[in-house]
Amino acid sequence: MILAVTMNPSVDISYQVDQFKLDDVNRVEHVRKTAGGKGLNVARVIVQMGENVLATGVLGGTIGDYIIQELNKSSIPNSFLKIEKESRNCIAILHEGMQTEILETGPTLSEEEGKAFIDKYEDLLSSVSLVTISGSLPKGLPPDFYCKMVGITQGRGVPVILDTSGEALKQVLLHDEKPFAIKPNTTELSQLLGTDVNNDTNSIQQALKHAMFQGIEWIIVSMGSEGAFVRHLADDYRVTIPKIDVINPVGSGDATVAGFAVAMQREKSTETLLKTAMVTGMLNAMEAGTGSINMKKFDQYFDLVKVEKID
Repeated sequence: MILAVTMNPSVDISYQVDQFKLDDVNRVEHVRKTAGGKGLNVARVIVQMGENVLATGVLGGTIGDYIIQELNKSSIPNSFLKIEKESRNCIAILHEGMQTEILETGPTLSEEEGKAFIDKYEDLLSSVSLVTISGSLPKGLPPDFYCKMVGITQGRGVPVILDTSGEALKQVLLHDEKPFAIKPNTTELSQLLGTDVNNDTNSIQQALKHAMFQGIEWIIVSMGSEGAFVRHLADDYRVTIPKIDVINPVGSGDATVAGFAVAMQREKSTETLLKTAMVTGMLNAMEAGTGSINMKKFDQYFDLVKVEKID
């Protein structure tokens, strides 16, 4: 079973308006509310792929209760640490071809709540064979919190796929215990290294020479519509994808993580693993709902993804 971790979940609220008027009343007819957070998107796609998953993290208040209700409606097994503080809402206003986001920061966790989650996490690890950790840390937790989680997970011999950014990612990469896989994009690589990294293969290869990336078995560098650059141990790959009609790209990176995790769980070959990860990301972008894929289209697009080993 795959354990999908979301430390700072949310209710994602989407408002569709023809024209967004500042300092005025905006009336909304169509509202979409979903259980949000990168790891929950991962879990949602894993379920759609027919693989066993358990969603975990930290939830609180009536918003937390709503998230659990929505996960249960979608038949996504879950086991969260419950706190009294309220979880967050994240609002997206879709207007005139643009998206304006209003993101709450979420609850501030105490040191005791952090320790309580680690205890719960260690208990859950006894029944899983792969872990995904996605998204930001809640306020109150130290920036090296993911380091502790990765160390515990790797110490149990369970691979962990980490998809985060900023200081939380940097702390993990500077630590001795490295995750099994990471999925940065070129912007995140640039932020980590303080240099400009673009989608050029040579630029990415140069960036990955840095010592902080040593010891990571899989590095998947997302390149958006251009596919991905992937390093697996000593081998580099260029993965290209076909042009698609994008409806909603939000959550495509999470769907990519889900596809990678499922293919890894099923012990697929390198080529199949990479193609699966790319296809699930593409399928998510082709649907209106975040963390939603149409598996009926999987085989069609799987055949269109190309994996080329770089000499």
